[in-house]
Amino acid sequence: MAFKPEVWSAQALTSLRKTLVYAGPQVVNHDYEGEIKKIGDTVHVKMIGDVTVSTYNSGDTLTYEDVADAEATLKVDQSDKFSFKVDDIDRAQAGDEMAQRMDVAAYNMASKVDQYVAGFYTQVQSANVIGSTAITTGDAAYNGLINLGVKLDEANVPDIGRYVIVPPWYYGLLLTNDKFVRVDASGGSEGLRNGRVGQVDNMLVLKSNNVPIISGDDYAVTAGVKDAISFADQFAEVETLRLESTFATAVRGLHLYGAKVLRPDAMAVLTASKS
Repeated sequence: MAFKPEVWSAQALTSLRKTLVYAGPQVVNHDYEGEIKKIGDTVHVKMIGDVTVSTYNSGDTLTYEDVADAEATLKVDQSDKFSFKVDDIDRAQAGDEMAQRMDVAAYNMASKVDQYVAGFYTQVQSANVIGSTAITTGDAAYNGLINLGVKLDEANVPDIGRYVIVPPWYYGLLLTNDKFVRVDASGGSEGLRNGRVGQVDNMLVLKSNNVPIISGDDYAVTAGVKDAISFADQFAEVETLRLESTFATAVRGLHLYGAKVLRPDAMAVLTASKS
């Protein structure tokens, strides 16, 4: 069967995004992806400066502010690859083994991308950081998320589109609090999909095993909106080739990506301690 690179490439990218949490569309934006073709490509993002509003009195002479804009650069500086072979005999016996292995590769890539984006919690503005807090009960877990919401409120972050990402142990404690609204019990259709597990104070609660461990049993529970981080990715190459030394087909792929914190004030972080 002839290999169709555009079909395989689409399958790999779709599989990857289905399993993302930190780099998923509910957490980061893909507004500036553009045409990524190689490692080192740069996306330029214009940051609109603030406009001053002042009191006007009748007869006042207007002056016109020269608003200073800034530019941020999102650099595509991460690259992951996969390469495997499928023996002709195994392929005949196992059916479409190549597609199955592609799914495995995409899942493993997703986890690596998630860990990369999760690490950006260190760039949140200092005013939005909540220090080490013992999260040992359902009430403590629920109140911790409420406190994160307050930090976002104080930073003028919009209510719409808020998220918070918790590790499984934190989610387990939330389930013991009657105020926590589980997605699968709320009548919605998003239950347990893409990490969605609940709702607290206008924040979509997501569960992930990639929540960063700061040290010991302290975890970085991050809340925010997707305007805070921009993410760009591209499968630059997905191709097959017949191996000369054996009866087998090789498949290899290259995934390029990068991310940038554009609004450090649009995130908040709680250091959640298990003890």
